[in-house]
Formats: sequence, C-alpha cells, structure tokens
Amino acid sequence: MKIGIVWLPNVWKSTLFNALTKNYSADAQNFPFCTIEPNVWIVNVNDERLEKIRVAVNGQLIIPANCEFIDIAWIVKWASAGEWLGNKFLANIREANAILQVVRIFENDDIIHVHWKVDPKSDIEVINAELILADIETVTKRIWSDARKARNDKDIAFAVDVYNRVLEWLNSWVLTINMWLKPEELHALKDLHLLTNKEFVYACNVSEDMMDTSEDELKKILWLEKSNSRVVPICAKLESDMIEMTAEEKTEFLTEMWLKSTWLDDLIKTSYEALGLMYYFTAWEKEVRAWTIHKWDTAPKAAWVIHSDFEKWFIKADVVNWKDLVEFGGWSKAREQWKVSLQWKDYVVADGDIMLFKFNN
Repeated sequence: MKIGIVWLPNVWKSTLFNALTKNYSADAQNFPFCTIEPNVWIVNVNDERLEKIRVAVNGQLIIPANCEFIDIAWIVKWASAGEWLGNKFLANIREANAILQVVRIFENDDIIHVHWKVDPKSDIEVINAELILADIETVTKRIWSDARKARNDKDIAFAVDVYNRVLEWLNSWVLTINMWLKPEELHALKDLHLLTNKEFVYACNVSEDMMDTSEDELKKILWLEKSNSRVVPICAKLESDMIEMTAEEKTEFLTEMWLKSTWLDDLIKTSYEALGLMYYFTAWEKEVRAWTIHKWDTAPKAAWVIHSDFEKWFIKADVVNWKDLVEFGGWSKAREQWKVSLQWKDYVVADGDIMLFKFNN
C-alpha cells in the first residue's frame, strides 16, 4: 500500500510524517515550501493481535503488515501549471494508491497559513482543482496521441471515447473517483494514473481540545457530508510529543486519554479500509506475520502474496480464527477443540484468519 501525503503549506504535514515514521527525516519549519524532495518511509501497521498470537505459538519473530507513505512537497494554486515545482510534486502522487490530504483545522497565530486564514473547505477546493487541472492535461494529451490510432483499432477507439467523456466531467470539476464508470471503462483509464481516480482520506489536524470530534462533525466542517471518503481527526503536535516516549510512557499517556491506540494507528487502519485492504496471519514457531490482501480474496489469492507459485500449486488450507488460536494456546489444542477448519480454493479469507497452506508442486 502506497499513500501520498499532500496538502497546502503549514498544516504541520511534515510534523505528521515525522510522527508516522517515528523519525525526524522530514524537515519541519514555520515557512512555506520547506519540503522540496519527497520523503518516503515504510511504516508498520501496529496490531495488538500479533503479540498475542506469538505467545500462543511460541513464535520467535513478529513481522507486521506495512504501508509506504510518501511525504509529497506542498501543493499550491497553479501547481498544475508548474508553480513552485508543482508539476514535479504532482508526478510523485501518480504512483500512490491513495492520497492522504492533511487539512488544517487548528488555529495558531504563530503558524502562518499560506492563505492567511484557516479555511479547510477552501483548502480542499484548491488542492482538488489542481489535481483536476493536471488530469485534464493528461487526458487531453492521450486523446491527441490516440486519435489517429483509434481509426483502425476498436480497443483504442473505445478508450478514446472514455477519455472524451471523462474529460467532459473533469471540465465540470468532477473528480474521476466520483464518476459513474463501468469496470471496462475504469480499465481503459488505468494506465493514465489519474490523480483524481484515487481514494482520498482526510486527516484533520486539530487542536488537543478537538480530539474527540466525531467523523460526522468533521465532515460538516469540511463540507464533505455526502462524500464516501474517510475523515480522521489527528493532533500532529501530540503525536510528535510521543515520539520520544518509551513504550511504557506512551501506554500510560494513552490510558490517561482513554485510548487503546494512537491516532496514527487509526489513520493507517483507516487508509487500509479506504483501499479495500485487510490482512491475514501466518503463525508458527519461527515467525508470526501479517499479509496484506484485498477484501473478498480467496485462499489461493492469499497464498499468492507469499509467493506467486503458491497460487498455482494451492490445494487447501488449514484456517483458524486468531481468537481461537490464542484462547486454546496454539494449533494442536485448537485442532483438538475442532476450531481449525479445512478450506479449499473457493474459501473467502476473513480478516483475522490464521492460515496454513498446503501445496502440490
């Protein structure tokens, strides 16, 4: 999973990235355009189930799921036209699976807003407009390059027809992700890597006294009540403060705030959900590991993420829910209690499944 972090200057985006990566790799200063080159980091997905599973199977090592965050430099008005290296920044977003828009809601006279006032709705309109303008340029170029080829190729002619309809919607300021497109039409757009055809997650950087704000309330503030995009509250300052805490200090701090996990953990999990992803586990004495798959993937597809040949050689899989494995203390006792089931190629993997694959090569 690859997520691009993007928004306007001085929303504490780089501070958020530092907290995400548990590292001071991103430069965080109180002036616009501090970030020039994108920072990239692999971030583990914290899950308390992993340690419980490790204890149950007496595992030596834990390997969590992970995702790649790209701290993309600031986007401003006219970025699509190259303003402040905007074209270069937008190119970095194209390779991401989803876009995390960091929206500033907190008020602080000491932190300069690029537009001199905190207006999250207006900020979202600015960034979306730049993404749309960049996509208009991409689609227009493809129409011109494929127009002649379409005369003798039905597939290209179909694609050009899709491009023209998408271009019409883009010119009406409609994001591609919000367009009504059939699967075959979406496939025609795939190699364009349109910026507006990605899932959006909004991280609202709030003050400490707004941390309990509900998602519905935040959507009202952002004017996103009708959107299916996920909105998550986060306080970059508090997350930054926790970087230097020990594990015990962090646990105590979260307990005082009546929380089981950090807001960043929630943000990562929300990003997984937005992309329709989940993970299952493999567990034995050597290691306990989480593997990322799409929701509704079958057992052979789940085996594929371990090794591509495993899907071809797949025969069956032993499957147990993680709670049962933990409760009964390992595979053998879970089997004795009839908690381990034998599943075949049509089995749809559930979140939290622990799987042991059997192959024929």
